[in-house]
Amino acid sequence: MSDWVEHAIFWHVYPLGFVGADVRPERAGPVVHRLERLTGWLDYAVELGASALLLGPIFASATHGYDTLDHFRIDPRLGDEADFDALVAQAGRRGLRVVLDGVFNHVSRRHPAFQEACALGPSAPGARLFRLSWPAGRGGEPDAATFEGHGDLVVLNHEATEVETLVADAMIHWLDRGAAGFRLDAAYAVPPRFWARVLPRVRERRPDAYFLGEVIHGDYAGFVKASGVDSVTQYELWKAIWSGLNDRNFFELAWALDRHNGFLDAFVPQTFVGNHDVTRLASRLENPRLIDHALVVLMTCGGTPSIYAGDEQGFRGIKENRLGGDDAVRPAFPERPSALAPDGWPIFRRHQALIGLRRRHPWLHRAKTRVVSLANETFCYEAHAGDRRLMVALNLGGPIDLPAPGMSAVLDGRDAALLPGAQRLRLGSAGWAILSPTPGG
Repeated sequence: MSDWVEHAIFWHVYPLGFVGADVRPERAGPVVHRLERLTGWLDYAVELGASALLLGPIFASATHGYDTLDHFRIDPRLGDEADFDALVAQAGRRGLRVVLDGVFNHVSRRHPAFQEACALGPSAPGARLFRLSWPAGRGGEPDAATFEGHGDLVVLNHEATEVETLVADAMIHWLDRGAAGFRLDAAYAVPPRFWARVLPRVRERRPDAYFLGEVIHGDYAGFVKASGVDSVTQYELWKAIWSGLNDRNFFELAWALDRHNGFLDAFVPQTFVGNHDVTRLASRLENPRLIDHALVVLMTCGGTPSIYAGDEQGFRGIKENRLGGDDAVRPAFPERPSALAPDGWPIFRRHQALIGLRRRHPWLHRAKTRVVSLANETFCYEAHAGDRRLMVALNLGGPIDLPAPGMSAVLDGRDAALLPGAQRLRLGSAGWAILSPTPGG
């Protein structure tokens, strides 16, 4: 894994929604240079504390970005290649790397190669890119494997060398233009052996590239080993954070953090409390005061954290399983940060403070946790790596005193105070604290 990832804090943006593009156009339109609008938010990302952008799909697509039409062209609703080059250049001037969303499991049914196969039959050059069957005596469109029952998303044939070449060439194309890596969309649906064949070809050209696989559940470490990716999405921890807080059940979170320790023996997961595919944290949590608690966990456990754009302002939005059900969590942003609602800025400042603490303690990237004390409504754990350690205390109930062995300073917190000479911490209702054994942290 590249050294820069050890210090990375991602700001995760869904570009088509962010810039206000139509995600369900009736027909393809002219090039509209909307990507430059994101450039106006780069200083905001830096002020937040981010060191990299994790961009949702930007390749030419039919609708929402995950139905690709051309892996080598910027979506005309966002702009063109010059707009991409400008974004990468402006990001680089601010020390921000750019990681792209690689949609390499499936393409749009309107993809030219699939349309060619439908028109010309099995002998069409593009037919080998797909998993097609041609029933005897039947003309017209072939039967095609689709992604999770979505008829408009035609699955690529990952056993074909043509697909290996397509994916490797597409990755190298964008890495050569300045991308720093790829999030591999629906990586779990692709045979790991495919990634194991493709990624070495790409790394020959760009050994510093970072590859993050989208994996929802299952054997995370086994997938990393078999595929050769650097990391996967840590959905287990995401779920345990919000449901543990809602259910007032820290045992679930402690269990997930113990599992997380095991993953850290093999790789460093991508950690998050929100993304473009799930209900916003501010809508998911029953008590909005607990946004702090979720963020504290994110910033004090091992991993490569990402903040989904808008969560740092307390945006709300519920994911629904229907057409347009993603719209609420993928909204348009205003032209500039100064147009954001005033009530989101206190949440932004809390993100700044905790991201700043994370960046002052870069060893947290690989830190493991161990339980200091645990009950349904209170949880103290130690984050440690080598001889470095911090203690985290979380409270969901009323005022309480908790053990704080060896701790001498509260680095950050809410309604938190160390009791003199007692090695104990006093937390107020729904309080929390991050503590250090030394006054300077």
